[in-house]
Amino acid sequence: MSILNIVNLLGGLGLFLFGMNYMSDGINQVAGKRMKDLLEKLTRNRLKGFLLGVFVTSIIQSSSATTVMLMGFLNAGIMDLAQATGVILGAHIGTTITAVLIALDVSVISTACIFIGSVLVIFGRKQNKVYTGEIILGFGLLFFGLKYMSGDQAMGVLKSSAAFKAFITSANNPFVGLAVGTIMCAILQSSSASIGVLQVLALQGLMPMKFAIYMIIGVNVGSAMPLFLSSIGAKTNAKRAALVYFIFDVVGMLIFTPIAFFTPYTSFITSLSPNGSVQVAIGHIIFKVVTAILLLPFVNVIVRFTTRIIPSREHASDLRFLYIDPKLVEYNASMIASIEKEVQRMVDLVRWNFVHSCEAFMTRDLSNEEEILHNEEVINWLNNNLTDYIIMVTSRPIGKIESARVGRLFHVLIDLERIGDHAINILTRTKTSINDELTYSSSSLDEFKEIYENVIVLFDQSIQSFNQEKPFEEYQTGLLNLRNFIRDLNNKALDDHIVRLRAHECHTASGIVFTKILQDLERTGDHSYNISKAGTNDAALISQM
Repeated sequence: MSILNIVNLLGGLGLFLFGMNYMSDGINQVAGKRMKDLLEKLTRNRLKGFLLGVFVTSIIQSSSATTVMLMGFLNAGIMDLAQATGVILGAHIGTTITAVLIALDVSVISTACIFIGSVLVIFGRKQNKVYTGEIILGFGLLFFGLKYMSGDQAMGVLKSSAAFKAFITSANNPFVGLAVGTIMCAILQSSSASIGVLQVLALQGLMPMKFAIYMIIGVNVGSAMPLFLSSIGAKTNAKRAALVYFIFDVVGMLIFTPIAFFTPYTSFITSLSPNGSVQVAIGHIIFKVVTAILLLPFVNVIVRFTTRIIPSREHASDLRFLYIDPKLVEYNASMIASIEKEVQRMVDLVRWNFVHSCEAFMTRDLSNEEEILHNEEVINWLNNNLTDYIIMVTSRPIGKIESARVGRLFHVLIDLERIGDHAINILTRTKTSINDELTYSSSSLDEFKEIYENVIVLFDQSIQSFNQEKPFEEYQTGLLNLRNFIRDLNNKALDDHIVRLRAHECHTASGIVFTKILQDLERTGDHSYNISKAGTNDAALISQM
């Protein structure tokens, strides 16, 4: 085999891998949001989760991508490990569709797909048409690469190689087959690509089933390598999901290796079809389906085992993401849900701080000061790190809907951080009041309480409006009226305060602090109202990031 033949083989393999990734990316852009919604809604039932894993992976054609998506859902608390395990088992079956298509030899339409896909990508005006073009183009390149690999200038030359023929003729050592298959898949980072190479060899008569069956098993074991790489330094749930994926393949290896060695299993497969490519596809499908069906009743056992092997870690600091795993940034189907969970965490901290700072002013009780200051540190950390993460996310190709949602979340971060600052201002002024023994009239405290209670109502309703993703116009009148009412209350409180100063009912020092606290309340109301409007300028924001 000459250097030119090797280059041709690698070129065909490159086209196959590029086509598969390009097609998968296009599908994720078109259907990623729908896949995410399905996974969120239909994983409560183990059987539904299993079938959903089959369906989703049949669409996106990557069990690894599906599992990484599940890692994001696990981190976001959308599903637990038992639910994810059922989906992972189904995902293994869904990824066999590529092998079926290769066995059916649809390469005859590959050039037509390349042409149609290229036209849509280059000339498509709407984003969905471009994504559809990517899917069609990727499909065409995938099968054109396979066709090129099997040509006389690539793998076809192996037919005349005496050394290769001698190796294949004598190849019946299961351990060699397992090792070669595992290494090949670990290098290619795709079980579908590895099985595709085996199918091309088998179609050329260069891969007898007696050896291919062990390579198929090895390929499936090697398919766990991308997930292990993704889980390095990742969160506990991501590591557990990767381990579940690996357990599936190892159990399959332990089941099928002795069956292939001691029984006429390969003879059974070869009797089903004379086509070598079809034989490899059948062996691959049987491995996946049988292993999945056998393991499905033992989901809880698998979960307990992985939990024992990878126990939960104790964290000394709250200055960390609880739901986001930065390692999974390239997979956007689940990361928005993780961002939303972190933003909600920030919402809860900001609200708690604001409420307890206001209560501290009214009761002159600083017992929550330490916790408020700690929460503020976490709020600032989340604001800075979520901002960086969102910018990194928006630098990747994601759909318009996802971009709009991320833009809205970015808007909310800004206002939440400012509300947190006003809560600290109120706490600081409360502390000054206590240390300087400043007093306030009962009427001023009543005014403060009324404004504070309306502000917290506005805050809660604005968050509710944002979370429901309703058009702002549906809430505009009520929220705007409430904000204006808060401003009116604030102005009235300032006027009453001036009257009290003139009547010498309060001291000047107390009046200065009280005036500043009223400003903090009003500005908190303004920022709360801004949250309800978040997202009205998403397109402009995204273009700036």
